[in-house]
Amino acid sequence: MTADPTLPDADPMPQPPPQPDFDACCGNGCDPCIFDLHDLAMDEYRRALRAWRERHPEVGA
Repeated sequence: MTADPTLPDADPMPQPPPQPDFDACCGNGCDPCIFDLHDLAMDEYRRALRAWRERHPEVGA
């Protein structure tokens, strides 16, 4: 039995957060900087992706 392509995937593969443009930083030393926030979002993405791959070993690395 194949999955119905018209139905949304109940467990989609996580997607990385969009990287901010270099010119989006104001350069004023904000805490946190948008690049710090992106780094945190990337850490969460990597954790989610590892967990997703454990649930979907058929996909591979």
